[in-house]
Amino acid sequence: MGRGSPGAPRPAAVQGTGGSSAVSKCSAAARGYIQDRFLRLLVGRRRRRRAPLVHRGYYIRARAVDHCVQDFLLKTQSHPRTQILSLGAGFDSLYFRLKDMGLLHHTVVYEVDFPNVACQKATLIKRMKELSALVGDTGGEGLGVITFSGEDYKLLGVDLSELSELERALEEAGLDNEIPTLFIAEVVLTYMENSRSDALIQWAAEHFSQACFLLYEQMHPEDPFGRVMQQHFSQLNSALHSLAQYPDCEAQQRRFFEKGWTECSVMDMNEFFTCCTPEDEQQRVQALEPFDEYEEWHLKCSHYFVLTASNGMEPSWTPLLSNMTVPRRDGPVRMAGSITAAVCAVHSEISGLRRYGHYSVLIKPNVILTTGGFGDEDGQHCRMRNFHVLIKHAGYWKAGCVKKENPAKRWEERLYHTVSCLSNSLALVVGGRTSPSSAGLGMLWLKFPETCNASDPGDITVELVSLQPAAEPAALRWRHTTTEVIFQGEKYLFLYGGRSATEPVLGDWYFLHTQELSCTVIPVEGPVPESRHSHSACSWKGGVLIAGGLGAAEQPLGSVFFLRELEHGFQWQTVETQPPLIPRYSHTAHVHDGKLLLVGGVWFHSSSVPGVTVIDLMTGLCLDYMINVEHLEWPLMLHNHSSVLLPNEKELLLIGGGGNCFSFGTHLNPEPVSLSLSNILTSN
Repeated sequence: MGRGSPGAPRPAAVQGTGGSSAVSKCSAAARGYIQDRFLRLLVGRRRRRRAPLVHRGYYIRARAVDHCVQDFLLKTQSHPRTQILSLGAGFDSLYFRLKDMGLLHHTVVYEVDFPNVACQKATLIKRMKELSALVGDTGGEGLGVITFSGEDYKLLGVDLSELSELERALEEAGLDNEIPTLFIAEVVLTYMENSRSDALIQWAAEHFSQACFLLYEQMHPEDPFGRVMQQHFSQLNSALHSLAQYPDCEAQQRRFFEKGWTECSVMDMNEFFTCCTPEDEQQRVQALEPFDEYEEWHLKCSHYFVLTASNGMEPSWTPLLSNMTVPRRDGPVRMAGSITAAVCAVHSEISGLRRYGHYSVLIKPNVILTTGGFGDEDGQHCRMRNFHVLIKHAGYWKAGCVKKENPAKRWEERLYHTVSCLSNSLALVVGGRTSPSSAGLGMLWLKFPETCNASDPGDITVELVSLQPAAEPAALRWRHTTTEVIFQGEKYLFLYGGRSATEPVLGDWYFLHTQELSCTVIPVEGPVPESRHSHSACSWKGGVLIAGGLGAAEQPLGSVFFLRELEHGFQWQTVETQPPLIPRYSHTAHVHDGKLLLVGGVWFHSSSVPGVTVIDLMTGLCLDYMINVEHLEWPLMLHNHSSVLLPNEKELLLIGGGGNCFSFGTHLNPEPVSLSLSNILTSN
């Protein structure tokens, strides 16, 4: 990963990213995500077990590179000679995998990185018989910038940002500018100043008669995930220089056209996984290990892209177009207006509202109870043990911990559960989990005093009461919804969807009688919705509205259904929206005065972040409103959050949200945020 110039990141810092990348790839290989027996030899004692989210991230990166490289070798197999130039190769194993697969009969691989990185890798190759045997007899030690030389493998130690030095070294190593050449740059050029990386891209287009370029990098720096991503690399002293000038796929495509390339295709990694990865391979990867970080996985994939460009190739080289079977869902979002986000002034010194995967519910007027999730408790990130309340008194919110009686075993520190308030003194907790590999948790009662001081959080106590396991099988799930419905004058809780330790997505439902808490069979007719989790559900006209969610293929859903009451049961009906709802999940929802409000979430559409979508349930009109966050000093992540609608004030309170942002650290929204909905709820 050779970079170096005044004002550029320290070489040691940039090289550190390469070492970390190799360790992560090795961990992914050990878990079966990628087939690569050479990584462990190149990583050595630095091996570490990474999280499933990191495994998926490096899987899709490796998959994209291999897809394009093998397509290049296939399309050029009739040529007598071809070559691959890997820029900033680090401890990558590409050459050894290709050689082992018998794909380098007429191809020479050149690798370039900082001199000390190249020397370390050369030493490793010489020491490891399995590696040196593949390269073959080198004919002596490497000389000068050529630290290792074999018949079809050349390892060069040179700074990429010094283009004249690079050109001279490659010429000395035998690079031929008249034969088909594939340039590979995996998260390399972005560490260089733009003038230098642009010069390299232009040089490759102008000096090689048949050239292909493969680029894998970050994008979308200004949305919440992008800001956390940038902060991470800045803290590593490895700033991402290309993001400001080339922030998205379209800008990167223009960059290559302007630098002399005649063909250029680009897609983000969500699109690559959907369009260029066979369905059986998608299913294989999704089943490799317990996983429940969908939001961060899809956000990570929307912030990385793969680009292929070509010049002088006949026929043109377009590996990103060959397998596309799913249409792109991007394009500008029609914003109807904006809603201003304001930090909610909360009088408290506790940090317990910094969390995700929790649940918040209005248990009394102006009293909000928040339970569970993962967050910041006593200065540590952990599954939350304490309950917290927000109480509005004299126009101000106060926050505090709730006193629990005998809580430890009953609560079990659950995430992704639901809480349904059945009376002024009783709420029902349904489901949730501790870890993605654990069985779902059952139900329990939360009992609190009917009368309490509504101005002091410290006066509210909650008693946890375990339930008899009558309806337990229905509750052993998470990322589900529990919604009140009415049938023949009786109240029921409609428990729908979610996932479990054995089923990654559920499409079943149960009716729980609110008094007996037993499952009741009630007939349901009409087309059954696709199985889903992380959807939203709202009570409306005695029935329930289901919107969005994540389906069995881990694809966001854009459907809205209404389960409406009939004389003898219920019926599923599709709610048509105009324009069609952009597929999303991990959002929250509320109904007010015949309008369905969808708040935040994750979608694959990469040109904007979900704000508040308002669906008129009478006309089907669907309007998107951007959330104006200019008054917030921190990135507002609107997934894995909770929200409470205060109908009288036409105010929406957003509590918590965030997650583990790939390998960039955990981001938790630090304060509750208030959205005033007066304009959008009164407009026609």
